[in-house]
Amino acid sequence: MKIMEEVRNKMVMQHLSRKTVQAYCMRVREYIHFTGAQQRSDLNDTGRIEHYLTHLATTRHVSASTQNQAFYAVLYLYREILKIDVGQISSLRAQESKRLPTVLSKSDTMRVLNCVHGEPYHLIAQLLYGTGMRLSEVQQLRIKDIDFGNYIITVRAGKGDKDRTVPLPRILVKPLMDQIGITRNLHNIDLQRGMPGVYVPNALDKKYPNIGTEWGWYWVFPAENYSTDPETRIYRRHHVYESGIQRSIKAARTEAGVTGHVTSHTFRHCFATHLLQDGYNIRVVQELLGHKDVRTTMVYTHIMLPAGQAGIVSPLDNVPVESVIHQ
Repeated sequence: MKIMEEVRNKMVMQHLSRKTVQAYCMRVREYIHFTGAQQRSDLNDTGRIEHYLTHLATTRHVSASTQNQAFYAVLYLYREILKIDVGQISSLRAQESKRLPTVLSKSDTMRVLNCVHGEPYHLIAQLLYGTGMRLSEVQQLRIKDIDFGNYIITVRAGKGDKDRTVPLPRILVKPLMDQIGITRNLHNIDLQRGMPGVYVPNALDKKYPNIGTEWGWYWVFPAENYSTDPETRIYRRHHVYESGIQRSIKAARTEAGVTGHVTSHTFRHCFATHLLQDGYNIRVVQELLGHKDVRTTMVYTHIMLPAGQAGIVSPLDNVPVESVIHQ
């Protein structure tokens, strides 16, 4: 078995996300090419790791986050596949710059949301802000995960392979029911055509062959057309693609006249910050976002206005107006 197949199969077996698998495989392949290794034993020299990371920083001038991604990918190769102790190499990690996420005011958030045109993109954008879910989590939302009775959405296998619940905004109940009505029609069409069921995780379709065709497992936001699943190579209906969503949000930002950089993830930042501004406990926000460490959530306390939770007022605002008017 080729070493790249081992890397991919190991990560899939450990239920790492598809994006993580793709990113790590790319970095491992890049590292092997950099070393010029022709066979497995050529990778035994762990000293090449430092050379590779240095090359990324000094020759290719990659960002600290990209260098650290490469670091973890190569570390995975040695620890999980080659079973080689690379020793103490934490010093090789690049120091990432600390950047505050872009957060819109509540009024600007609504202006952008109101400029996202067409369905299901408008509804998806509202869900991103109203629940704090990641875009991938909204894309992969299934019928069975929406509890209209209790106004709860269950996020399955989120980052870190963890489940969590988020509030279902009551204002979105009717739009979601309308969307599910459209989805029901597509589900019926797929059944009539005898199409393979949707993708289900953890090889459940091996144990329950028809589970992918069950209504509860169907996507809330299915794609209009069929496509080939990149993992299984099965031709079937996937969920809606992220490119169309991102384009609609970018166009909405321009139409709304908002100058800040706005992406689908911006709505997640706004969700967290606005909850903290409304007085919700940071631990509650941490759980809703699915953060493992509260320190990750605490970044939002630094962008709350005015000047965080301290309520600091600029000294310039305490100066009489007539004193700052130019004569």
